[in-house]
Amino acid sequence: MSLTPTTLAEAAQGLVGAPFRLHGRDPATGLDCVGVLAAALHACGVNVELPSGYRLRMGSIHAWLPAPDSLGFAASTGPVEPGDVVMQKLGAAQFHLAIAVEDAAWIHAHAGLRRVVRTSALPQGPVVHHWRANPTT
Repeated sequence: MSLTPTTLAEAAQGLVGAPFRLHGRDPATGLDCVGVLAAALHACGVNVELPSGYRLRMGSIHAWLPAPDSLGFAASTGPVEPGDVVMQKLGAAQFHLAIAVEDAAWIHAHAGLRRVVRTSALPQGPVVHHWRANPTT
């Protein structure tokens, strides 16, 4: 499988129900929101080591944020489509990733529910980054 918006959305959908674990990168033992993206990318044939060691809450993420183009993504300013990845700022010191899927739904790791979920809406908080898989890279 290769990285396209469709394959990323399908791969994310396959992670629903995986347990939650901070810094988790294995669907069998647990994923956090970064782990959901890493596992979905891996399922698309993109082998990447996304950062770990971060805290659940932190003031700045810039040291932890890899260049999106190095992962096969480009910044997007248009409407969200299946396969898009967004980063939200949920609070003063908390960031969160989610992957859009069909029917305007979202796949993300939910710490409170202790699992990867599909929801009809994003958690409360502004979107600070929006990326789309760029199959031409």
